[in-house]
Amino acid sequence: MSFIPHWREVPAEPGRVVAPDERLAWPQTVALGFQHVIAMFGATVLAPLLMGFDPNVAILTSGVGTLIFFALVGGQVPSYLGSSFAFIGVVIAATGYAGQSGPNPHIGLALGGIMACGALYTLFGVLVKFAGTRWIERLMPPVVTGTVVAVIGLNLASVPIKNMAPTDFDKWMQALTFLCVGWVAVRTSGMVQRLLILVGLLLASVLYAVLTNGLGLGKPIDLGALAAAPWLGMPNFAAPVFDGNAMLLIAPVALILVAENLGHIKAVSAMTGRNLDDKIGCAFVGDGVATMVSGAIGGSGVTTYAENIGVMAATRIYSSAMFVVAAGVAIVLGFSPKFGALIQTIPLAVMGGVSIVVFGLIAVAGAKIWVDNRVDFRENANLLVAAIPLILGTGDYTLQFGSFALGGIGTATFGAVLLHALLGRKP
Repeated sequence: MSFIPHWREVPAEPGRVVAPDERLAWPQTVALGFQHVIAMFGATVLAPLLMGFDPNVAILTSGVGTLIFFALVGGQVPSYLGSSFAFIGVVIAATGYAGQSGPNPHIGLALGGIMACGALYTLFGVLVKFAGTRWIERLMPPVVTGTVVAVIGLNLASVPIKNMAPTDFDKWMQALTFLCVGWVAVRTSGMVQRLLILVGLLLASVLYAVLTNGLGLGKPIDLGALAAAPWLGMPNFAAPVFDGNAMLLIAPVALILVAENLGHIKAVSAMTGRNLDDKIGCAFVGDGVATMVSGAIGGSGVTTYAENIGVMAATRIYSSAMFVVAAGVAIVLGFSPKFGALIQTIPLAVMGGVSIVVFGLIAVAGAKIWVDNRVDFRENANLLVAAIPLILGTGDYTLQFGSFALGGIGTATFGAVLLHALLGRKP
């Protein structure tokens, strides 16, 4: 594989493993690419909405970012880059956007921070190219990464509960929404179950329309903007503002992206039976550059997606050609204002209910890292490395350094790393 892609066509035999440098016939590859768009779609759209970003720009930059990543890994690491949830808490903290509907009025501050994060992430990739990955694994072992991931979800808990349910009806609607998502998660199967967030959101939106537009129990859904929006047009690009406080708050998310991407690459390596360690540095650089490009035009920070890795595990098809197709589809959707208007019609209460599920899943994902890596909490060092940052992040423990405030996610992240360095040493 190289910057100019070339894949060897193989037959679609039952049970056959399709390697990254292979592909099925183009019609089948295109269909598989659409499937990967569906898999990443729900989360990639949801994250920018929670931060007040334009979903069209987010979808567009996810496609562009995927192509950048593909080029820099030479097509050998099959992955899709979508909006990262790791940015939600710090963007909300940096901009004061608390889940209200509409665009984030201080999006420029967030974009400057996202670009700073992408630059730091790229630097990590360059270091890995020369020094390998062992230093990362020593700096952020599973007890640290699990804690930091859990903190991201817990720190966000108050956003949907305090700010996305202004009326009693909205609170009940949030509950109905997360029950819809739960029903899809446990009562369906196949691709529908994999799309539990998206399908649950759609089901809850229909129920919301019946209760409001039909029965008059709450604020009805207004489809006027959707009807007026053109099918094709330019997304609402935005320019970054480089503010020191925002950049210092958002840039440390690079540590989370490093840990996340490293785990995804290890998973893909295990599934494909190919040692991809020599591509880890390139993958970090690709993700970092894609994040900087996204932040430069108004998009969210991006990361490799577990949803797409799950689809590959289910199909045993790892062809990177699928992701070139998926990226192209995403770029086309990014230039459809009608698609963006459709996303904006989602009721705030429904988004709040989905947010409760998503933020909870992020917190549980941190605990899963502990379980999967058999972190021994009988050791006092591990117990304290996890316990203290969890409370710092959940309580939004903030430290002031002159005019710069380091919020709960930042104090928890750096706290976990420092506590492990101080307490984790064997006497």
